[in-house]
Amino acid sequence: MVSEIKLRRRPYIVGVMGSHREEGLTKEARLIGRAVAERGCVLLTGGGPGLMRAAAQGAHEAGGLVIGILPNERSRPLPGYPNEFVDIPIYTGLSDARNVINAKTPHVLIALNGSVGTISEIAFALRAGTPVIGFCCPEFSLNTDEYPFKRVTSVDAAIREMDAILKKWAGNAEDFFRGVPVI
Repeated sequence: MVSEIKLRRRPYIVGVMGSHREEGLTKEARLIGRAVAERGCVLLTGGGPGLMRAAAQGAHEAGGLVIGILPNERSRPLPGYPNEFVDIPIYTGLSDARNVINAKTPHVLIALNGSVGTISEIAFALRAGTPVIGFCCPEFSLNTDEYPFKRVTSVDAAIREMDAILKKWAGNAEDFFRGVPVI
């Protein structure tokens, strides 16, 4: 017997980028990951340790799907890649060049604390027109009138911004939370 997969709508992808180190913000990253899953969205991270793992854990615990865009090849494992909460590991073998995939794939990107890797993901995302929400992300200067970047100061504000952006993608605020039937 073949089981049928029914999607209410094509899922939206939310990228959460941040440090591979265990730094402050793990609780916040977990809450953001949970919020992504609770909205029926797919979480995309770099698939590794630190804040990537924390966001993935939050999504996993809420029953969400987690994609990890990994820097290594399957035959050349890196410690912590993929973390145990990644459902779909994408082995790129691209090292830091994978940041382009991390930045251009999601419908919205939430940038947390990190370093030059996070900054590169922010830059690639903005260049591609991907909206970016910065929460405790690295400081940089940017003309925000020209690019879709919003800096926030709390998890709640990050989630509200994410909801607003995803509702724009959905085209109708009510359909976003109900789901749109796939034809």
